[in-house]
Amino acid sequence: MSTVQATAPAPALPRKSDLPYLVSLGFLALMVLAAVLAPWIAPYPPGAVDFTAIWQAPGSAHLLGTDQVGQDLLSRVVHGARESLLGPLVLLTLATILGVAIGTIAAWNGGWIDVLLARITDVMFAFPGLLFVVLVIAVFGKGPLTAIAALALAYAPVIAKFTRSLALAEMAKPYVDAYRVQGVGGLMLCVRYIVPNLAPPLLGYLVVLFGEGLMSLATLSFLGFGAQPPSSEWGLMVQQGQAGIIQGQFWPTLVPGAAIAAVVVAVNVVGVRLADRLNSRFEG
Repeated sequence: MSTVQATAPAPALPRKSDLPYLVSLGFLALMVLAAVLAPWIAPYPPGAVDFTAIWQAPGSAHLLGTDQVGQDLLSRVVHGARESLLGPLVLLTLATILGVAIGTIAAWNGGWIDVLLARITDVMFAFPGLLFVVLVIAVFGKGPLTAIAALALAYAPVIAKFTRSLALAEMAKPYVDAYRVQGVGGLMLCVRYIVPNLAPPLLGYLVVLFGEGLMSLATLSFLGFGAQPPSSEWGLMVQQGQAGIIQGQFWPTLVPGAAIAAVVVAVNVVGVRLADRLNSRFEG
């Protein structure tokens, strides 16, 4: 009598299309972990100066090299990850609170309120984003908090328009009229039902905006409007290492610039995939 040997099924491998998403997600998780554990995993303090190790190439003592005053680039990038990643998160939180409120109020009320809010956002759109931010900084002074607040105001109209379009589609669903008939007030209906239902597609959109916010904050720091020395914010590190390019020292600029580019690309890959998945559930 023959016997049939049962074999366990082979584990499913991720699809090729999922590989960039999984790699990007893993990379972002490592960056967040590095930002949280920076004081314990960085080989040197971020401000430690060693004039005997100026502009050293990557080696055993300094894995990513050193800058113009002998500071370890790996330590500075790891410590700077906290400020570089937290800044976009804060500005998007502020912009989302303001933008969602404006977009939901405009969609719910309609009429002259919708027109008025639309004109206000159009006026803000008329200014180039960087110019608007520079004007705010010129009035209130430079610094990371001012840069974050200015960018939050610049991003709020974009989020408001996106929220308004989502809210209009959501309000056309039957459950909204059903709750109205039951006497549920407009504020309660928006806060408890409409806005939470907008969260899935809005979240995917915000993840994509995170990379843009990181680039914007790094640009302001590079121009001298954002983070100030002795910060290890990545945009400021690029600006400080710029002088070394003339002397052929590319590492102080290349290392933080590569960190910015890698995080932005990873966030965009994750954001696009997340937006597709959440939008499919939202439409379903």
